[in-house]
Amino acid sequence: MRERSGPPTSPGAAHPRQAAPRSAADIPAGWDSSGSALPDRLLAVRAAEGDDDAFAALVRRHSGRLTALAYRLLGNRADAEDAVQDAFLSAWRQLPEFRHGATFGTWMYRIVTNRCLNTLRRRPPALPLDTIPEPVAADAGSAPPRVAETDATTAALTQALRELSPELRACWILRELHGLHYDEIAHVTASSEQTVRGRLFRARRALTEAMRPWR
Repeated sequence: MRERSGPPTSPGAAHPRQAAPRSAADIPAGWDSSGSALPDRLLAVRAAEGDDDAFAALVRRHSGRLTALAYRLLGNRADAEDAVQDAFLSAWRQLPEFRHGATFGTWMYRIVTNRCLNTLRRRPPALPLDTIPEPVAADAGSAPPRVAETDATTAALTQALRELSPELRACWILRELHGLHYDEIAHVTASSEQTVRGRLFRARRALTEAMRPWR
């Protein structure tokens, strides 16, 4: 078996892989090479057998929400894009071992989240919220007060999220901003549902307290 270091550059090239969890015969004949009409499961099967077009379709389908997740966790666009790129490269290499115990999307959430958490743990602690200066009152010719207030509230929430531990932040973002269920978050974060519920409780309590002056 030949191990690849990255997605193939030659479209349609054949690559010896380990046996996929399902046969590619499940994929309808004459399917659109863009993969736009196929479910993730079938695209993942085809990609695991060496079809780079199928994998490219998965990348197009999921890269937007994964980049949004990484950006919300890391707060930096370049770092987010790097995390997602690394995650897709890792997924490409691991596809023969992907056994569909979770959906492809949830599997990618897990890979991206792990990379972001590792990055966050290497960063220095965030500044406490009370060290951030209060917003300056808007001048008559500047943005309307309501817009300025909204911007200040958003900045305060962003800072409050940065003060959470990486694990609490990840659970809150996955639940509140990406709508994952508790069992999905447990899979993504490699923890139990009980742990997820506890982290969400602590995250919500901390954010409520941090945002009290802005209510």
